[in-house]
Amino acid sequence: MIVGILKEIKTEENRVSMTPGGVEVMKQHGHTMLVEKGAGLGSGFTDAGYRKAGASIVSTPKQIFDRAQMVMHVKEPLAPEFDLIREGQIVFTYLHLAADRKLTRVLMQRGSINIAYETIQKSDGSLPLLTPMSEVAGRMAIQQGAKYLEMAQGGAGVLLGGVPGVDPGTVVVIGGGVVGTNAAKMACGLGAKVYILDNSLSRLRYLSDIMPRNCFPLMSTPATVRELIRDADVVVGAVLIPGAKAPKLVTRAMLKTMQPGSILVDVAIDQGGCFETSKATTHGKPTYVVDGVVHYCVANMPGAVPKTSTIALTNATLPYAVEIADKGWQRAFDSNPEIRLGANVVKGKVTYQGVAEAFKLKYVPVESLI
Repeated sequence: MIVGILKEIKTEENRVSMTPGGVEVMKQHGHTMLVEKGAGLGSGFTDAGYRKAGASIVSTPKQIFDRAQMVMHVKEPLAPEFDLIREGQIVFTYLHLAADRKLTRVLMQRGSINIAYETIQKSDGSLPLLTPMSEVAGRMAIQQGAKYLEMAQGGAGVLLGGVPGVDPGTVVVIGGGVVGTNAAKMACGLGAKVYILDNSLSRLRYLSDIMPRNCFPLMSTPATVRELIRDADVVVGAVLIPGAKAPKLVTRAMLKTMQPGSILVDVAIDQGGCFETSKATTHGKPTYVVDGVVHYCVANMPGAVPKTSTIALTNATLPYAVEIADKGWQRAFDSNPEIRLGANVVKGKVTYQGVAEAFKLKYVPVESLI
């Protein structure tokens, strides 16, 4: 198969979908690899490194879309790429379609085979291609929360870890999955007082066993959220429903009860955000203020640490990319239920239920299209 690695065009996105090491593995499987010129520079990987791994360097994204049977991105296709996507072409990337009606419609019109990293799912319910970026985003959420608590950044002037004789800051993490657990670990490591909320009792038992003594796992209810955010210095939204829009767990009314200069970090913004007042921001303009509360809602948080993120992402995506390229999309869907769950829009049909429900579109099981 001819596989194309595109340069990211989303604002301040420096990741790339595959390292030179990944390209070498794909070549060993007999696949032709095209890499757009400069695609890896933001992550510290040169064109020469890709050439050495066996890739051909091409000058424009159009050349990749014209030649490749499968194109790989990190982020979703953007407007300049819409008309380049060919019918029957495999698009393998993060899509987050349940929060993007326009992109969903475009991909339906293009007739492409759209496989979303974030909905590939193992039998135990884990999301192997979302996990590495969730680990990065969870850890970054606390770094950013701590930074924007500084008064010069618009925060209340609180040091999360405190100092001897001064109380530490309070962090509330809503969601005890991969993002939430990594956020809580980082906040605990800084010395903050940390509450992590989840609605699964078995998950809370697990967190109670593994987390340090300054972390308090609690059952998530609207009343608990309302009570805890009043005194919180940083609130991290870390709730994910695979392939569907995130629930709004902090309302505008709740915001008025929070401390001025406190920080909301919405890691679920790719799926529409879990705070009512959330709207996507960029690394260039990462924050805005509503009712005295600083909102950090950057939609591609791991893009700020692209070298770490690219290596972690390739480690996770490469086995799936190899399998899709080796078998073709039909055989890959037929033989691997994990990849089949990644199918979001196939040949103009919405094949992921959460996306169909988000926009009241007809859901078509992908099995009927294989």
